[in-house]
Amino acid sequence: MIECMVRANRSYRRFHEDRPVDRSALRELVGLARLSPSAGNLQPLKYIISTDPEVNRKIFPTTAWAGYLQDWPGPAEGERPAAYIIILGDTKISKNFGCDHGIAAQSIMLGAAERGLGGCMIGSIERQELCRLLEISERYEVLLILALGYPKEKVVLEDAGPNGDIRYYRDSEGVHHVPKRPLDELILRG
Repeated sequence: MIECMVRANRSYRRFHEDRPVDRSALRELVGLARLSPSAGNLQPLKYIISTDPEVNRKIFPTTAWAGYLQDWPGPAEGERPAAYIIILGDTKISKNFGCDHGIAAQSIMLGAAERGLGGCMIGSIERQELCRLLEISERYEVLLILALGYPKEKVVLEDAGPNGDIRYYRDSEGVHHVPKRPLDELILRG
């Protein structure tokens, strides 16, 4: 079951923008993150959720998409995320967020996959501009943006070729291919 969810949890970059994501679903996903492990059990993460098209229009231009697809500026109108979860670190609780936001993001994304949603974790963010646009207090550090929606693309996992190239790409039919290194290459001992 978990392998199925991990395989379903891909980085989707094109969505059915006109198909709304229910705000209560986002709250449930943040609830999964709340239950996730946290270093020292400090629980320093906070969240901004958006299903509002106006707020989404503010968030979108602060993100960068798909570094390997140099000729693609990101999803076109109509293919943009219908929802976002912004993960913030509360600096009054901690100055170091370690890997808490990665753990929380994976919990959210697995929950999203279970609900038929797709998403993309975005770390390439114009943080100062996002804080300005959304009036986010200096108390909070922007850690990740999770772009969510109903996928409008097919993502295929495949083995990395003999040359070891792991760059994802789109074929002529728009299918997104994601090469993965072989398991034996990853396990150094044992």
